[in-house]
Amino acid sequence: MNKKQKKMLVRIIIAAALMIILHFVPVKGVIRFLLYLIPYFVIGYDILRKAFKGIMNHQVFDENFLMAVATVGAIIVALSENGDYTEAIAVMLFYQIGELFQSYAVGKSRRNISELMDIRPDYANVEVDGKLEQADPDEVEIGSVIVVKPGEKVPIDGIIIDGSSTLNTSALTGESVPRDAKYGDEIISGCINLSGVLKIRTTKEFGESTVSKILDLVENSSSKKSKSENFISKFAKYYTPAVCYSALALAILPPVVRMLFMSASPEWATWIYRALTFLVISCPCALVISIPLSFFAGIGGASREGVLVKGSNYLETLSQTKYVVFDKTGTMTEGVFEVTGVYENTMDKEKVLEYAALAESFSSHPISKSLKKAYGREIDQTRVSDVEEISGHGIIAKVDGIDVAAGNYKLMKKLRLSYADSDKVGTIVHVAVNGKYEGYILISDRIKATAKEAIHALKKAGIERTIMLTGDSKTVADSVAKELGIDEVYSELLPSDKVAKVEELLAKKSRKSKLAFVGDGINDAPVLSRADIGIAMGAMGSDAAIEAADIVLMDDDPVKISKAIKISRKCLRIVYENTYFAIGIKLICLLLGAVGIANMWLAIFADVGVMVIAVLNAIRALFVHKL
Repeated sequence: MNKKQKKMLVRIIIAAALMIILHFVPVKGVIRFLLYLIPYFVIGYDILRKAFKGIMNHQVFDENFLMAVATVGAIIVALSENGDYTEAIAVMLFYQIGELFQSYAVGKSRRNISELMDIRPDYANVEVDGKLEQADPDEVEIGSVIVVKPGEKVPIDGIIIDGSSTLNTSALTGESVPRDAKYGDEIISGCINLSGVLKIRTTKEFGESTVSKILDLVENSSSKKSKSENFISKFAKYYTPAVCYSALALAILPPVVRMLFMSASPEWATWIYRALTFLVISCPCALVISIPLSFFAGIGGASREGVLVKGSNYLETLSQTKYVVFDKTGTMTEGVFEVTGVYENTMDKEKVLEYAALAESFSSHPISKSLKKAYGREIDQTRVSDVEEISGHGIIAKVDGIDVAAGNYKLMKKLRLSYADSDKVGTIVHVAVNGKYEGYILISDRIKATAKEAIHALKKAGIERTIMLTGDSKTVADSVAKELGIDEVYSELLPSDKVAKVEELLAKKSRKSKLAFVGDGINDAPVLSRADIGIAMGAMGSDAAIEAADIVLMDDDPVKISKAIKISRKCLRIVYENTYFAIGIKLICLLLGAVGIANMWLAIFADVGVMVIAVLNAIRALFVHKL
């Protein structure tokens, strides 16, 4: 409990104690009225102050105004009638108890999320002239050598240049099993070093590091509101004035009608009491508080599982997803390519591999990395000039002044060269040297261990169609799709073709069904932006893909896609439960209040009780581990 909450608890206890004492004090008239004002002001002075400020700022209609009018009115009615001020003070007391509970619940859920996302490093151990100096992570430059001791957080992304260890990545990925890390491995900030001492050469500034981006995403997620939240904001804007005018009408019209048309006693006190009860019942706190809290808890629960959602609007869209479209490489496959052979070659295999590796040496594509790895020697980039990368085709360059082309069959067609067809499963890199076809290199990519399970989980979660888009050959694409059980596959696509295909799929689906695209590469960014919901692989994905996506999977596990969908659906189910429950109870109680059946005590339940139940229900969205 914070200082403000403790102060409120003390006020509640004092006000409740004074009410109990005054119940046994035998005084009447003005003295009784003045004595009861003491607990009223103890518990309600801040509500009265806020209501007055709202009136002065021309922002009259809010819950403070409703409570102030209702309780002041109830006191005036009691003063003129029976002198029983207990109900008026009890309304304010229970309202403040509800507010305290709501404040504590929201604060607790925020603390839970903050603790789970407690990945911001306090310092970095920078190695300077063989000595360690503690520095602010923001001040560490790219290329610096930092040392991470056992028990410390990795402060900045980098590559391990010395040492080996096991890492706790649960705060980032939701994965409780520690991961091994050794020399040469890339390491992301935010994970905790469990055993050995690691020396890391930083590859990013702190502001661009994984930990910084995650914190930014979580902190800014509340700014992107869902349709449900926007609806509640608009609803409250019109609803509160409407109930105020309705209460005024309830207080004035029936007495006037009784006097003018029924020749009966107006019974002003009775109808004013009913109007005040109506005001207390109508307070929209349960909706205004519980709906944003449900989304906040849902986003927090997802972050615990290694699923970062950039806003509640994306959580809402994800819950309606019926089509999931995948990129292949790095999404459903490991993205770890290995050269498995050189075929149809007329020159020496080693020479074909050398030319291809050098030509591709400036590219960061996984296929280029596999060629360089298979070549196995240090690449001398001074031997390479006039490099031209043709998107979706391959590379043309000069190696030692000789024209080299390395790419797919489209590149060979573009250069009007005949090439060898292959029925082998894998990525084919055709190589031409000095305008002559010199064979092809076969590169294979492993399917992710959880990819098949991911497709099964999606279908179990009610996804209607699974679709895979890839720039790879038809043979490879069909083989992967068949093994995984994917419904449709489109191969040999350029990045622009992927966007066109997604446009086509979007046009075919029904308006209520949403389409999600899952990708990891820089060429996936346009498609991620175009889909109804973009999901990026966060651990190995490119910065452009992560930036363009609406949801980021921190451990690249495709099974997390179905998990994210289940989380979103649970969150939306809770939002609808709270909406229907709060509005339903309030409408029933408003009707009972208008006809005189409901009194102030029922009004307190309709306001505070409904709010407490709705807040408790909203917090359930935080618990998603077993979904």
